[in-house]
Amino acid sequence: MRTVRGWLRDTAGGLPRSFWYLWTGTLINRLGSFVLIFLAIYLTRERGFSAAQAGLVIGLWGVGGAVGTTVGGTLTDRWGRRPTLLTAHLGAATMMVALGLARPLWAVAAGALLLGMFAEAARPAFGAMMIDVVPEKDRLRAFSLNYWAINLGFACAAVLAGLAAEAGYLLLFLVDAATTLVTALIIFTRVRETLNRPAAPADKGAAAPAGALRTILRDRVFLGFVALNLFAALVFLQHISMLPIAMVDSGLSPATYGSVIALNGVLIVIGQLFVPRLIRGRSRSHVLALAALIMGVGFGLTAFADTIWLYGLTVLIWTVGEMLNSPSNATLIAELSPAALRGRYQGVFSLSWQLAGASAPILGGLLREHGGNTELWLACAGIGAVTAVAHLVSGPARERRATQLRAAGAPIAPVTLARTPAPEAAEAAAASPAEQVRVGS
Repeated sequence: MRTVRGWLRDTAGGLPRSFWYLWTGTLINRLGSFVLIFLAIYLTRERGFSAAQAGLVIGLWGVGGAVGTTVGGTLTDRWGRRPTLLTAHLGAATMMVALGLARPLWAVAAGALLLGMFAEAARPAFGAMMIDVVPEKDRLRAFSLNYWAINLGFACAAVLAGLAAEAGYLLLFLVDAATTLVTALIIFTRVRETLNRPAAPADKGAAAPAGALRTILRDRVFLGFVALNLFAALVFLQHISMLPIAMVDSGLSPATYGSVIALNGVLIVIGQLFVPRLIRGRSRSHVLALAALIMGVGFGLTAFADTIWLYGLTVLIWTVGEMLNSPSNATLIAELSPAALRGRYQGVFSLSWQLAGASAPILGGLLREHGGNTELWLACAGIGAVTAVAHLVSGPARERRATQLRAAGAPIAPVTLARTPAPEAAEAAAASPAEQVRVGS
């Protein structure tokens, strides 16, 4: 019993009430994240669009997300974390309903574009809040707990969405919108602003400098990391666009796809509580390289899957890679972000996910239609292997950059947060595949 209590204390102890309010909001939001899971099936099976057209719509979601993260990153630093989050969630809930009611292809495409923009505008604010308020020593733990909540919600949502789809696809959009509104309500009533505004313009440590974009564009170490995340995301996001289509072509139902993809969330819910301890103290470059390789192998084996258990096996394999990737990604991006530019750095990093979200379904759909199903998944395996090698080569430069920023005191910022008393204010943010993806709501 003492061992269990000690493990719980090490895993979740010492975090303030404000963290758990946000954690609860994340969980509720993800419990209703129905739409993106079944959007490809909805577009092809219910609406009669081709795989290429479905890929285009999902790609426009990614284009909107690219705009949203860019604008959201700027607003996060200038306007504030909290108002950016509130606006993004309210806009996403509204567009969720509009997308569910849209009928012509152009209306569906426009709805997906705007929904992606609002939904992803929240991501930089969440990321910036996390770095603002969580001490460096607790960041790995905080990111992992939040990621655990995301995937607990996702695992339940995948199963529930399959059942809801049988009752009518509009229900998916309505439930997703409702849970997004609940999250907005929690933020509005329980969380205060975390942006530390300077008392005077002379406080250079708190004010974002002029030429912020030029600073980021000159940061080749950071941009290299963003590029590698883009390649990993191109592979990972095939589970949203091409995997459901492949499973339906194999004669499996949408509910079966929901059950299979739920394995991803279940494994993360179980394993993510232990992964931080397993990778603590290990080279992040080696961990990220191994993660990319495992994800490539998992998606590559999809080329040979045609039954539910084979598809389930591939999901379990690439999920292991995802679990290794997420916490290492989250802590590294936090350490590579200068204090005065946290929102913008988070926005640019999130942009890699949105670019992948825009291009992965389009490229996947075109490759599948013109090359074939096997070629698509083997290409994913190749990208994973190349990304793994690139992480090993570029890792030392990233760690030197992170060490320089730590020495300069960049990762640490003053804290202001919750309405309820708490020892140290903290907030959890989604970082990863997914969330950064579980893209969408």
